[in-house]
Amino acid sequence: MLPMEEYFGKFELVHSFYGAMPTGVSVSETGRIFICFPKWGDDVTYTVAEIVEGRLQPYPNVETNLVNPLNIAMSFISVQSVVADGRGTLWVLDTAAPNFSEPIKGGAKLVAVDLKTNSIRKVYTFADDVVLPTTYLNDVRFDFRVGKAGYAYITDSSSNGPGAIIVVNLENGNAYRRLHGASSTSPDPYFVPKLEGKILMNRNTDGSTSPFRLASDGIAISPDGKMLFFCPLTSRQLYSISTEALRDRTIPDFKLSDLVHYWGEKGASDGMTTDAKGNVYAGDYENDSIRKILPSGIMETIAHDPRILWPDTFSIGPDQYLYVIVNQLHRQARFHYGKDMRQKPYSLLRIKIDELPAPTLG
Repeated sequence: MLPMEEYFGKFELVHSFYGAMPTGVSVSETGRIFICFPKWGDDVTYTVAEIVEGRLQPYPNVETNLVNPLNIAMSFISVQSVVADGRGTLWVLDTAAPNFSEPIKGGAKLVAVDLKTNSIRKVYTFADDVVLPTTYLNDVRFDFRVGKAGYAYITDSSSNGPGAIIVVNLENGNAYRRLHGASSTSPDPYFVPKLEGKILMNRNTDGSTSPFRLASDGIAISPDGKMLFFCPLTSRQLYSISTEALRDRTIPDFKLSDLVHYWGEKGASDGMTTDAKGNVYAGDYENDSIRKILPSGIMETIAHDPRILWPDTFSIGPDQYLYVIVNQLHRQARFHYGKDMRQKPYSLLRIKIDELPAPTLG
C-alpha cells in the first residue's frame, strides 16, 4: 500500500443539515446552539434557527423569519452571522442582501435578541454612508468594556466594492467605516485559491469566468477587547489593529493603515474566533485544516481532515469545544458553470480544545 497524506484531529458530529446550506454557528453561555442560513439560492424557510433536541427550530419564531415589507427592520431577511455574546444576548447580523444583491433599503441591521425572553430587544440599522450599495455585512465581534453600552465591529466582505471594518457604538447606534478600501481589508490581488486540486473561480452558466474576490471576512477579538484580528476571505494573510485606534475618529482613515499589524500567512480563512487565553482559531479552506495562532505569533495546525470541506464559522462553547460549520461553499453552482456539486449533509462538527471563549466583559 502506498503512503497517504496524514490526517489528524478528533472531531465529533454535532448536527447534519439536509436542507439549506448553513454558514454561521454560535454557542451561548448556557450551551444553546444557534445556526443561520443566508439566502444564496437554496430554499431557506428560516434564516435563523436553534438546534433543540436534535432538530432545527426557527428562532426566535417563524414570524421574525418571514420578510415583512411593512416592518423590514423587525424581519430577518438574509442572515450571515449569529453571535451569542456570553451575556444573555444573541446578536443577529442581517445582510438584507439575498443572493449578494444590493442590500434592501433599511434592511441591513444588527439585532439584539434576549435569550431569556427569546424576543428582540434592540435593532441597529445603518446609514447610506455605512452600508453601501456594494456592502455585504459578514461577521461581528463585541466588547462591552468600552463606552456606556459597548461597541461592535463588523466586517464588510464586499465582492465588488471596498472592504472595511464597521464600528458601531451600541449606546446610540452611531456607526462608521474604518480601513475603508485598505489593502488589509481588500482581496489579495495575487491570491489564487485552490481547493480539492482545482482553482476556485467564478464559473458562470454562459461559460464565462472571473476571479473569486471577497474582502474582509473573518474577525476575532482579543480577550481584553484591545485588539481586533481580521482577514479578507480571498487572502492567506492575518492582520490586527488596536480597537482604540478604530474607535478614535481623530485618526484619519489613510493613517489608520499604518497602525495595522501583519501576522503573516495563516492559510486562507473564512471565520475566526478567540479563546480566553488569546489564541486565535482560523480555518484553512484550501487545506481542509484548522489553525491555532498563539499570542506569540506561533501557528499550529490542530486539525487536518478530509471532511473539513470549507470550514466556515467557529464558536467556542462553555463545554470547551470548538464548533465549526462545514458547508462545502466552494462546491456551489456559481463556481461550476451552474452545476451544484455539493453533497448533503452539511455538518456542524466540534473538537475539544480545553479552552473557554474570549469574554466580552472584564
